[in-house]
Amino acid sequence: MTVIPTAATPHPAPVITHAEEDHPAYLWRDGHILPWADANVHASSLGWSTMAAVFEGIKAYANPHTGVQWGWQFAEHYQRFAQSMRLQRMRPEFTPVELADISRELLRANGHTGDTYIRPLAWLSDVTWFTDGESSRTSIVIITEPFSSHLRTGRTVKSCISTWIRVGDNQLSPRVKCISNYQNSRLALIEAKRNGFDQPILLNQAGKVTEGPASCLFLVRDGVMITPSLTSGVLESITRTALIRLCREELGLTVQERDVDRTELYVADEIFFCGTGAEMLPVSSIDHFQVGDGGVGPLTSRLEKVFHDVVRGIHPGYSNWRTPVSHA
Repeated sequence: MTVIPTAATPHPAPVITHAEEDHPAYLWRDGHILPWADANVHASSLGWSTMAAVFEGIKAYANPHTGVQWGWQFAEHYQRFAQSMRLQRMRPEFTPVELADISRELLRANGHTGDTYIRPLAWLSDVTWFTDGESSRTSIVIITEPFSSHLRTGRTVKSCISTWIRVGDNQLSPRVKCISNYQNSRLALIEAKRNGFDQPILLNQAGKVTEGPASCLFLVRDGVMITPSLTSGVLESITRTALIRLCREELGLTVQERDVDRTELYVADEIFFCGTGAEMLPVSSIDHFQVGDGGVGPLTSRLEKVFHDVVRGIHPGYSNWRTPVSHA
């Protein structure tokens, strides 16, 4: 029986949870910076409106020596965000340049000066049932929150090959950073965790290596850096592209973008995941095969230091990848 609250049956007192307390003061939605508590949507918007939702993960890093906070590849991330919206037939009211400027404004409004995650999300805000949604408005929200970087901490993960197959371009295109696509990665991650691993690696329909959940993959064999090609079924990763360039220009390494067999991973000298969330995350073992000496490999370590210094503005080069957010 449904009980309708009346004066005699009041609503129960709300329970304050950690999640309600642990949030920034403001977020941005559809042209306005709003207090956190005022950014509400109706319950009927849940579900179908976010079936086509697309998102980005973007980071800002602080320079420990100067205190300056740098937005990492804001332009590239918001261009990909626009591409994802285009492929979902969305009609955003804001350009990538405007969204990048808004992100800087929001970071300052929330007083973020350290390492910070920026999370834009676009959804079809008029949709309440299954439809093509092309006539709907496109709403965008941006949320910021501090994070702890694991770059140069020595952290490693145990990985496995998932039994789940990576979605392909004619199914749910990996090129679109869409929430629906990430169910594929979620199922693989659940399986890996239940089997005692940290991160899965998915194969495509042809049995070739693609990526991990929300992260691309590199391996090293005989001093050559190898990563699955963009046509293997991987996201067009911004971090992946940056690391390829840093490998070639800073470390002088040969980089191959090609198909990768499962068993190549078992004989690799080094393996690591990469992405905005993953940053650079070395793999210590895969399917119980130890990778190298089980720690952070030498080429991975050198590349990780370069990447760390570039994102924080310690390395003076690649300034076009960094956007100043705050000045000490």
